[in-house]
Amino acid sequence: MKIQFTETVLRDANQSLVATRMPFEKFEGILPVLDECGYYSVECWGGATFDSCLRYLDEDPWERLRGIKAAMPKTKLQMLLRGQNILGYKHYPDDIVRMFVQKAVKNGIDIIRIFDALNDMRNIKVAVEETVKCGALASGAISYTTSPVHTIAKYVETVKEMKEMGCGTICIKDMAGMITPGETERLIKGIKDAVPEMPVVLHTHCTTGMAFMSILMAAQCGCDVIDTALSSFSGGTSQPATETINIALKELGFDTGLDNAKLKQANDHFKPIRDEFLASGLLKPKALVTDTDALNYKVPGGMLSNMMANLQDMNALDRMDEALLEIPEVRRDMGYPPLVTPLSQMVGNQAVTNVLVGERYKNVSKEIKAYMRGEYGRAPGEINAELQKKVLGDETPLTCRFADTLEPGFETGKKEIGDLTTCDEDVLSYVAFPAQAKAFLEKRREKEERKVKYSIVEAE
Repeated sequence: MKIQFTETVLRDANQSLVATRMPFEKFEGILPVLDECGYYSVECWGGATFDSCLRYLDEDPWERLRGIKAAMPKTKLQMLLRGQNILGYKHYPDDIVRMFVQKAVKNGIDIIRIFDALNDMRNIKVAVEETVKCGALASGAISYTTSPVHTIAKYVETVKEMKEMGCGTICIKDMAGMITPGETERLIKGIKDAVPEMPVVLHTHCTTGMAFMSILMAAQCGCDVIDTALSSFSGGTSQPATETINIALKELGFDTGLDNAKLKQANDHFKPIRDEFLASGLLKPKALVTDTDALNYKVPGGMLSNMMANLQDMNALDRMDEALLEIPEVRRDMGYPPLVTPLSQMVGNQAVTNVLVGERYKNVSKEIKAYMRGEYGRAPGEINAELQKKVLGDETPLTCRFADTLEPGFETGKKEIGDLTTCDEDVLSYVAFPAQAKAFLEKRREKEERKVKYSIVEAE
């Protein structure tokens, strides 16, 4: 029996535990070792990495990707794409989505895991088509959650749609670590029965303590690939430990293809980095523990760490438990959206606002208003009619795909940012995160001008 591993230490483990604050220089030296570990793929880009590179790390995310690719020529590089949201928090025109996919593949991405926060397949179709066209593997991801409107049968129908679009694999994307061993068995068998030729990937988190058990069950049910993180960045809101799962599965007779010695060498590199984050306070002990309450409020790891950081910035970390209790209430009002980016941030922020203001929905974010209009897609269940009326008034929600109402955006973005850009990738950075990218590009221009100035002085 064979099962393969996707390593998440460079992206989701980093995002879930330390809010994606690990700079390239911290892991650059160990990349050749990661390349020799025997992984199916290494998830290294997408998700919140793009935003964090520009906003916090003073890095060009495209250069980061090219650097990883140069150091890891043997291993497939994987990214997470939010469908029509690409890597941002709103829907973008189709020309932006297609250009982004093209440039991601050109700069080194081999596998694009594509999901829509609402499992509205209209919102991943363009990204899937362009991924396949560019010669990369499109992995369709189910945003897994539980609610009265989420069933095995519904998920299986979604998988069939993904196959028809051209997806090469199917990922069960369990953002909050909610999937139980029993549900894992039912869902994987349901998918395998419906599309037996499609490899299945399980992505989960240790948040609730279910992940190790569910991964073992997944392996026994014929799961083809599992997501894990090197042990120094595993557990808590991150993924299960790569080394632990590897040893357990090998003992059960599985061929994992992983090199134990290389895994240890790689993990030894990340241990002091983890300790630095702990010492700085960016990695909070609360993110490393098991929290079974998440089975009720269904909060993914990255959302938890970001909520902690935001509440701490507002000197309101003591209100965390109240905010968590409010999350399922907001989620029900919104028709049970899965709590995955950008919906996780929207629901979480609204819950925090409701708690801190002291009155539910006294202040409603512009993102929640856009959701109520249908700009993010079809809600899985019924939106609270009274709340929708309060937010929208007499405005009629959309029934079409929101991207169909958008004008092409690349040339407009290129014109707006002007001569600060040196390539199409810079324009895409600006379109995705205008303020952050503009600040980064201006700083880059200043550095280049200083270099020229110093070169002239030295020459004289």
